[in-house]
This record gives sequence, structure tokens and C-alpha cells, in this order.
Amino acid sequence: MKQMLFVFNPRSGKEQIRGSLLRILDIFTKAGYDIHVHVTQCQGDAAQTVRKLGEAMDVIVCSGGDGTLNETICGLLDLEASPMLGYIPAGSTNDFAASLRLSKDMEKAALDITRGKPLAVDVGTFCEDRKFVYIAGFGAFTEVAYATSQDRKNLLGHPAYMLEALKSLTSIKPCHMQVQWEEGSLEEDFIFGMVTNTRSVGGFKSLVNQSVDLQDGVFEVLLIRMPKTPADLSNIISHMFLKEEPNEYVYRFKTASICFRSETPVDWVLDGEYGGARTEADIGNLKERVQILLPENRQKRLA
Repeated sequence: MKQMLFVFNPRSGKEQIRGSLLRILDIFTKAGYDIHVHVTQCQGDAAQTVRKLGEAMDVIVCSGGDGTLNETICGLLDLEASPMLGYIPAGSTNDFAASLRLSKDMEKAALDITRGKPLAVDVGTFCEDRKFVYIAGFGAFTEVAYATSQDRKNLLGHPAYMLEALKSLTSIKPCHMQVQWEEGSLEEDFIFGMVTNTRSVGGFKSLVNQSVDLQDGVFEVLLIRMPKTPADLSNIISHMFLKEEPNEYVYRFKTASICFRSETPVDWVLDGEYGGARTEADIGNLKERVQILLPENRQKRLA
């Protein structure tokens, strides 16, 4: 009998899994899986559980938000032989699920896993000791993801992020950083930076290139240097969301690896969770490292 580890966060996305859990388990059982269920208890629990039980599994399925997915993949990557991965999105934003065009219906997502074929996707490394699935970021707005409590996310959903983001506009502080990648380098005062492998950030698809390839071994990089006037900041925001003419404060490029250096520690966010304060951040790409189960028609639309 095929072995499945099913790890889920019961609090994600207004606790929506409560109404679908029995049906999801029934779908997996009918598909021939012996299911080992684990309800996450605290931060880091998903990764620890996957490390402990994952070697004996054919498939590991996680349900929750981007943070739960990150933990599951971090645990999976520590295994000698990585099982295939299934994902049932249940968070407030679900950026990576949007990139993969996963169903928002939890039961439909479970069915898709049982019928899916593996698609290899890239994963990022951060300072050698951390991994990220779709984004590593710093500066304005990035603290919003981990500063917003789970209770507030559950109460307000996506608008919770927007409320916190508006607050952060009043306290923008630049980070003086040296940035070096394969094809170039910069030294500027930056207010925001992100290294991504996604088609959605914070629920906004306009912030990133919609033609991004999730398995090409390179990241999309966006860096914004400190504006001189409030009008400059307004123009930057218009450029970001409305795709107006190129902006002198905004840098966009692709690379497989990139290094950030600063004299003072800079707070980073990895997949919506706090990634620590660093004076040095080396980021690399593990090309096609995770096999995620998707229906074949969905894979064709990602190509």
C-alpha cells in the first residue's frame, strides 16, 4: 500500500480545513494511500515531522499557507531520498499555489494530487542554512507578513496585510547594501528587495513577471533604491503596480545566484516568515529540486 504523510496547519486561512478534512482523507484513502496524519502544533513542527517520518513515505502532502509549505519543503530537502510533494493551499494569500494554478477548492486540490504527475520546480537556498520556495525579501513591506498575527490574518484575510503595509509606508528606512550577482553589481541605499521564483507576491500578480519559469534555474530580482522625494515614491508605486514607463529607482534582472552585504544587520523574510537579521546573505538556486504533483493539463499551462 502506498504511504502518505499528510501534514496540515489547522489555523491557516480562517481554519477552512475543518469543513473539508474528512472528505480529503476519504479521497486519499480511496486512491489507495495508507495515510499518516499530523496536525502541526507550533512553528517548525511541519519540518521536524517530515524529517522524522518522510523517509518511509511515497508522498508527502501539506495543507496550510506559504509558511507551512516552506517548512514541509525544508524538511523534505533534508531527506536522503525526497518523496513527491502534494500541496493543498489553505492560507490567507497562497502565492506559490497561485503560481502553480492550484485549485482553491481544497477537495478538488486533493483529487488533483491523486491524479497528478510530478513536476520538478526550483527551490532557493539562503545563507546555506535556510531554504525558500518562492521569495526572499527585505525592506519596506516585507515585515508585514510576519508582523501580522495569525489571529488577525484569520479575522481579516488578505486585507490584514494591506493594513500593515500602509503603516509601513510612514517609516521607510533604507538599507545600504552591496549587491553582486553573476552579471553585475550595485551599491545603493535600498528600501526594498526581493529574489523570487513566483507569479504572485502578497497576492499581487502585477509585481512580478507572469512569464516566469519555475524550473529554469534562475530567479527574478527586484531592487528599489531610496527615493529622494514623496513624488518619487509615488512614481515607484505607480511603476510597480501599473507597469508605467521604466523608473530610475527600480532595478529588475534575472540570475542564478546573488550576494547581499551590509554593515548593519538587515531583516529578511523567507516565504512570508521571518528569516533572521543578516549582514551577509548568499542566495542560490537548486534547479528542479522538488517534485510536486500537478495534473498534466496544469503543467502544460505553466510551460
